[in-house]
Amino acid sequence: MANVLTHSLFTEFDIHLFRSGTHFKLYEKLGSHPIEVDGQAGTYFAVWAPNAQAVSVIGNFNYWNRDSHALMPRWDGSGIWEGFVPGIGKGELYKYHIHAKDGRHLEKGDPFALLWEIPPNTASVVWDISDYAWQDKSWMDKRKDISGLDKPYSVYEVHMGTWKKTHGGLRSLSYKEMADEMVSYVKEMGFTHVEFLPVMEHPYFPSWGYQITGYFAPTSRYGTPQEFMHLVDAFHQAGIGVILDWVPSHFPTDAHGLADFDGTHLYDHADPRKGFHPDWKSAIFNYGRHEVKAFLISNALFWLDRYHIDGLRVDAVASMLYLDYSREEGEWIPNIHGGNENLEAIAFLKEFNETVYKEFPDTITIAEESTAWTGVSRPTFDGGLGFGQKWMMGWMHDTLSYFKNDPIHRQYHHGEITFSLVYAFSENFMLPLSHDEVVHGKGPIMDRMPGDEWQRFANLRLLYGYMFTHPGTQLLFMGDEFGQTSEWNIERGLEWWLTEHDFHKGVQAWIKALNGYYRNAPALHQKQFSPEGFQWIDHNDNQNSTISYLRYGEDKDQPLAVICNFTPVARPGYKIGLPLHGNWKEVLNSDAKAYGGSGDHHNTKIIKTTQETYHGRPYSAEVTLPPLGIIVLELDKAIAPTATKTAAKKKAPAKAAVKPKTTKKATKKEKAK
Repeated sequence: MANVLTHSLFTEFDIHLFRSGTHFKLYEKLGSHPIEVDGQAGTYFAVWAPNAQAVSVIGNFNYWNRDSHALMPRWDGSGIWEGFVPGIGKGELYKYHIHAKDGRHLEKGDPFALLWEIPPNTASVVWDISDYAWQDKSWMDKRKDISGLDKPYSVYEVHMGTWKKTHGGLRSLSYKEMADEMVSYVKEMGFTHVEFLPVMEHPYFPSWGYQITGYFAPTSRYGTPQEFMHLVDAFHQAGIGVILDWVPSHFPTDAHGLADFDGTHLYDHADPRKGFHPDWKSAIFNYGRHEVKAFLISNALFWLDRYHIDGLRVDAVASMLYLDYSREEGEWIPNIHGGNENLEAIAFLKEFNETVYKEFPDTITIAEESTAWTGVSRPTFDGGLGFGQKWMMGWMHDTLSYFKNDPIHRQYHHGEITFSLVYAFSENFMLPLSHDEVVHGKGPIMDRMPGDEWQRFANLRLLYGYMFTHPGTQLLFMGDEFGQTSEWNIERGLEWWLTEHDFHKGVQAWIKALNGYYRNAPALHQKQFSPEGFQWIDHNDNQNSTISYLRYGEDKDQPLAVICNFTPVARPGYKIGLPLHGNWKEVLNSDAKAYGGSGDHHNTKIIKTTQETYHGRPYSAEVTLPPLGIIVLELDKAIAPTATKTAAKKKAPAKAAVKPKTTKKATKKEKAK
């Protein structure tokens, strides 16, 4: 037996926190840590395996001999095995050999490893990330001033491995190459944030990163941890935030991963009715186990702490909240009250959010939650789950369903495009057109757009214009910003050659214009989660398939008017009511030639209001609506209402009062969903 020195990074207080589930910096203690002990350089190892008979470290350094370097169990019953191995350091391959109580011999990667071998190899790698010199102090110092709910969030969602391919489509870009190419592109397009599909190490590339084995390691497919830090750093220096997809909902059952870790269901539930996910064929975390909760929350804080990440988008929250999620009767176990709510997961999510916002108040958490669960983005002290924002899946579903209709039939589906405003302010919503909408036979977003080529691109620009002016924040998956024409494929890069063609180039320019305007227009983001920031002008014009609305920021005297025309018929002289008298000007028009439109339907002159009540507003104006287009109007110069002719005349003799005739018109109610 080789010499493994007795050494520990744990204090008694650490163990107390760990066992109570409140140690949220476990990455400083568990895992592999190159250090010096008594003047000897080596690596300290610590792993939680409470049900193992014996644990040892194996690797190239001992020819993978399980009898060579045994770790010692702590005396306190914590289930932690630890020891210091002299003479090995950064770059050393290793695994833990675990002798289970049932006699099996298991070889496991390190749950806290900072780096793994490039898949399909599965060993962990001793590593250290403390030597990276961050250059983003300016960003980190000002982040608190740009991360509030009244600030713009326009998110570009990216799968790293397929954003752009080189060598004939055979090789993904490295982290370093992304720092050069992707950062400059995202900055040019005007997005405020980039969101990466899971970067954590995963063995199966076609899982998109959602089946994680290395929760504390950026995938080695594209480079080292320091090179990933360089990528985050480059985004920050360019003024762009970085959000990571985080997956606490399930984990794969690969032999080297968390499943069956010490020969028992250590991280998951033994009963498959609670511990096995039928959709993804993966294991479900045991949120009621203190050590598992500490593992997950430590992992969340790790990325915010060591990698300067600005936010976490939490995947598949609905699957965590419901015990019967995707299960038939008899396939799930009710909670202690007989209900279908997963009380342990709910408590975990609340504590996760509370801890993140306590430790990193200038970051954000975003829930992918697809049900009508109440208060997902409301504070925990108010009974909510505590997320900062929630994906608005209903808006996405209804909007894409509406756009699929031929414009001649849209008048019969008007409620689909207006219904989102019934519940738009019940949560802090982010409007997603995500990766999930361009896979599994759904085709690209472009495929939902009906008509000939010109109409399809006009529809697409209209969709994006409506999205960016709708209350809430936005997320757009890579390729959508230039009108990708084929379904996203995990084995191929994006169709960048399309941007050489005018229509695609126009859509790209339109997204750039929308991003620029959204970022700089207070009316589009200052009240984006409040009913004070939105008013309908007219949502009942189903005959013409148009909608019009006002957006407000803090300054009530500087609203924006938005009018959408969902038919291919241009509408000159279209009358709308407006709240303020003055000169209005057109600031965005999706039909402009620069965006691939006709350029024939602009409001080039100042739009002057008249003192005629319309749409319940004291003033009105006539505008030109482009076909399948959207326009945004801005108040140029407010002027005081002028005296009416009636008021200027002498008071006329009084006439006998005549009771006006009244007619009762029934208002058409939105069909509740």
